[in-house]
Amino acid sequence: MTDWPFKQLVFNEKTPEEMHEAAQTFYDQIRIRRTVREFSDRPIPREIIENALKAAGTAPSGANMQPWHFVVVSNPEIKKKMRAAAEQEEKEFYEHRASEEWLKALEPLGTDTQKGFLEKAPWLIVVFLKKFTFDEQGKRHKNYYTSESVGISCGFLLCALHQAGLATLTHTPSPMKFLNEVLDRPKDERAYMIIVAGYPDKNATVPVIDKEPLNKIATFKE
Repeated sequence: MTDWPFKQLVFNEKTPEEMHEAAQTFYDQIRIRRTVREFSDRPIPREIIENALKAAGTAPSGANMQPWHFVVVSNPEIKKKMRAAAEQEEKEFYEHRASEEWLKALEPLGTDTQKGFLEKAPWLIVVFLKKFTFDEQGKRHKNYYTSESVGISCGFLLCALHQAGLATLTHTPSPMKFLNEVLDRPKDERAYMIIVAGYPDKNATVPVIDKEPLNKIATFKE
């Protein structure tokens, strides 16, 4: 038996009918989410972003180490610096780093080196992966399953922002070390993803692409 305290689980059980309705409702809501690259500069209240981040912070993580840190940027000057650095990395990516196969795979999405959304969208959420956690005495503790944990948290965050009525974009310039410098983050943290959030531009378009059907992405063994 463990010496750590436990408490009674709070679990709101649903009937099979309620479960079916809830699952169908969530699917109907999340399936219309699209990655947006054309954003409006219309302001979004900070409280909306805060609540989405609190939802992201509830994600499960290895040994409950919660190996994430979110840097939320609305400052125009910082966004300008982020865009300049990201576009420099993207130029290298498209011209030198990416293979022909990779570039071919990106063609249907219409991506290029221009990342204007980093300046125009009202909020940029930079997700950092923390390799270590430091306690109140400054002692360093290793975090576990960091990539898996941070990935789950990002999924929670995207769902929360979508549920709130915001458009989002996951942006991962490669490499992203410049973000530690621009955002003054420790070297032992690794930039994992930039999540762009806001209203879509009124003339925003998205590529005509499909998602694989259930029988292509899942196998049932009953």
